[in-house]
Amino acid sequence: MPLIALTGGIASGKSTIAGRLAEHGAVIVDADRVVRDVQRPGSPVLDEIAAAFGDDILSADGSLNRAALGAVVFGDAEKLEVLNGIVHPAVRAESARRFASAFANDPGAVVVYDVPLLVEARVTDPWELIIVAHAPAEVRAERLVELRGMTAEEASARIASQVSDDARLAVADVVVDTSGTLAETIAQVDELWDALAARIAARASR
Repeated sequence: MPLIALTGGIASGKSTIAGRLAEHGAVIVDADRVVRDVQRPGSPVLDEIAAAFGDDILSADGSLNRAALGAVVFGDAEKLEVLNGIVHPAVRAESARRFASAFANDPGAVVVYDVPLLVEARVTDPWELIIVAHAPAEVRAERLVELRGMTAEEASARIASQVSDDARLAVADVVVDTSGTLAETIAQVDELWDALAARIAARASR
């Protein structure tokens, strides 16, 4: 029952890797979705965020206004630390619950935690592997401009606000180079899956 972490910077192709792993049968636990779920209207986490940063970060329907919250914490390390101190423990707890649920449903499952902020959040679960989706910063900036409509300045700022590539690569057991074609990325994921399946089979035969 391997538990695998998948991480990468913005526009690194991480979602493509997760999608291909899912096609092979992996159970994907999406950290971004977990974040949204623990911050749903009426949740203790959202109540605590509002208490810390004011009701201006709420939309009229009581949901989190992510843009408003981002404007408050972006570039302010102290406020970001406060926010992370509220959100990260809840996300870790809910993610662990989902891991356990996946393994309870299928003890032989391959569970992949799709987590952009693995390094930032210092997530220390006993990973079988840490996979890092990697493409040079200039490639990712081009993707943000072309695919998400950002200006070059906005793209550079978003990339600079995240942990460095070196910090991600330092924790990697496997690096998937996503700077090439989609077919090249998929081929690397397929090779990784085959290697993982062989490892699981060898372990089962002992």
